[in-house]
Amino acid sequence: MNSLMELPPEAAGDHDELNQEFGRRMRALRERGELTLEELATRSGVSRAMLSKVERGEKSPTIGVAKRIAHALETTLSFLTGGVEDRQAVVVVRREQRHIFRDSETGFERHILSPTMVGSQVELLQHWLPAGVSTGMMPAYRTGTEKHVTVAEGELIVSLPDQEIRLSEGDTLFFEARVEHAFSNRSRKHCSYYLVISRREDK
Repeated sequence: MNSLMELPPEAAGDHDELNQEFGRRMRALRERGELTLEELATRSGVSRAMLSKVERGEKSPTIGVAKRIAHALETTLSFLTGGVEDRQAVVVVRREQRHIFRDSETGFERHILSPTMVGSQVELLQHWLPAGVSTGMMPAYRTGTEKHVTVAEGELIVSLPDQEIRLSEGDTLFFEARVEHAFSNRSRKHCSYYLVISRREDK
């Protein structure tokens, strides 16, 4: 069961802007890597038709599609959704300045809480999952990427290749993200959880 969320007019406008920015950055990275849409489709497992619509800002990608595009382009979802700024010693991110990715099909929201700075090895995120919604299986990250998950509200299921882990409010999970994984809310209430993504430089 998927739950859809209606966006207010101002949020819908922000969503359209995000689609356009996502498409611009996606195309810039694809062209920088001298990739055709067909080659990117092969790398990402996303159809050429879908990639073309996303690149033109005509289609909002689901979280699973967006993640696959980011991985195929060897970048982060935070960058594709408008992040990455010059590094500074002190940075304040106001609530209204957050970069937010909204999945228009499911109502899933991904809020980037940390400043998305060049060279940063850590991201702090907050995810909102409506009742009955799953992110779908997301691709494995490169070796050295770790995820820390803490549930703020509701119940969360984390699916890994050989197990499912049920987390309740206040529970925390750590796992190495070099495997496919999914986050699901199978309850009748929304779920909110914090996610820290850290990238360890193995020597």
